[in-house]
Amino acid sequence: MTAGWVAFLTDYGLADGYVAACHGVIARIAPSARVIDVTHEVPAQDVRHGAVVLADTLPYLPPSIVLAVVDPGVGTRRRAVAVVAGEHVLVGPDNGLLAWAADAAGGAERAVELTAPEYRLATGATTFDGRDVFAPAAAHLAAGVDLSALGPPVDVDSLVRPPDPWLRVASETVEAEVHVVDRFGNVALAAGAAELTAAALDGHTRLRVTVGARSSYLPLAASFAAVPEGDPLLVIDSAGRLALAVNRGNASTALRLRPGDRVTISA
Repeated sequence: MTAGWVAFLTDYGLADGYVAACHGVIARIAPSARVIDVTHEVPAQDVRHGAVVLADTLPYLPPSIVLAVVDPGVGTRRRAVAVVAGEHVLVGPDNGLLAWAADAAGGAERAVELTAPEYRLATGATTFDGRDVFAPAAAHLAAGVDLSALGPPVDVDSLVRPPDPWLRVASETVEAEVHVVDRFGNVALAAGAAELTAAALDGHTRLRVTVGARSSYLPLAASFAAVPEGDPLLVIDSAGRLALAVNRGNASTALRLRPGDRVTISA
């Protein structure tokens, strides 16, 4: 597969030279490739957060080689893989980071393990596979190297998946796990408009939100500004998820919620 675009996501941050080193490797191998930096601010080693961001962003990218590195298992026996999914090839560690993005692209179709030494950098390092393994593989794919040249095939059913977030729908009740918290503190649940409809909650303008022993009644609004500044609300966010937010505030802090917490929404 030849692609004019490489989409690049990591938890490297921008304080060090890690991102620049990977950009440099791509430029040396595939100088005509254009790079879209999805984000380099995934919380350090937070594979689940990276998986959510990648899956949410993928539908808006052009056909791309998607280079994603959030890799707390670097230097271990975890596999390095490239996965064909729809019009994209996803390159990264086989630790669950790529799975939801592959789903968003229509599902993993084929995969290989990145073992061919001619498509790696021979630096001798064991702590920077983003530079030495994943960026070269992505660049070579962007330059037209066939996927099969990078290593042996992998059964797509063996690819690692993150645990599915908790979700239960009943009459006038949705119980859902906090799926992700964004940089604004908006708290997105593992439920959306479809679950509200299934629970017959979509016609309500206010809903009861219960976290542990705490309950409150929040408006289900169309925008953040539908409530006064500083007030909490429920909204369907840009990814289609039901989210708790505070107009010009931080819902995660105000409501003491973080990924993995369970929230009950009821009439």
